[in-house]
Amino acid sequence: MLRTILFKTCFYLLFLLWAPIMVIALVSRRLTRMFSIIIADECLFIARTIAGIKYEIHYPESEETDIPLAPNTNKRNDGKVIIAAKHMSMMEVIILTRTISKFTFIIKRELMWIPIYGWVFWRLGLQPVNRSRGRTNMHKLTTSVSKKIMNGYTLIIFPEGTRVKPGDRKPLKRGLLFIAHELKLPILPVSTDTGLYWPKHGTMKPGTANIYFEQMLPSTATLDEISVAINRHSA
Repeated sequence: MLRTILFKTCFYLLFLLWAPIMVIALVSRRLTRMFSIIIADECLFIARTIAGIKYEIHYPESEETDIPLAPNTNKRNDGKVIIAAKHMSMMEVIILTRTISKFTFIIKRELMWIPIYGWVFWRLGLQPVNRSRGRTNMHKLTTSVSKKIMNGYTLIIFPEGTRVKPGDRKPLKRGLLFIAHELKLPILPVSTDTGLYWPKHGTMKPGTANIYFEQMLPSTATLDEISVAINRHSA
């Protein structure tokens, strides 16, 4: 418990200390992104040194060569893909931020209202969504996402819509399928067990968390197929 208290104190203090710097960085998207990466590195550093949590990233092997594939390898010539990830803690968000060079997340609109860091999310190109607007909102959302993808962003979605405990499975939101179908983008599932070590609530546990990039799925994949993939290594 002491380890958890110390980690969370340092974690929130880190964001507090960076807040005035991030205000200045807002003048440039490149600067905002660079400092955000530094913050992500520092979060992983204190997770390792204080909470004893390391991490490993695993890529699928190709059927032909048994060589691990990079996460952006797919059948499209332009390399574009939607990443659909299991969401168990803040840790996979931070790791994906460090792993994907130019990312955009679909996030709850309310997160954009967080003082200073809501502005940072906007500057980074994160895509807010109003969940109460239904199908009409999905068309608008898809148009916005399409523009970001054309500008080189990789879309990352947590299709369960919330953090879940290890072993739990939430029904996936259909918005992922709508976007994949409309934009004809393959889906790259990501499974993880980070919740075993960095849970949403409760005590943090030392160990090695894992991020698994699974085999690519076509844009026509079903929610069941995506659910199986993102839960394959999720404890």
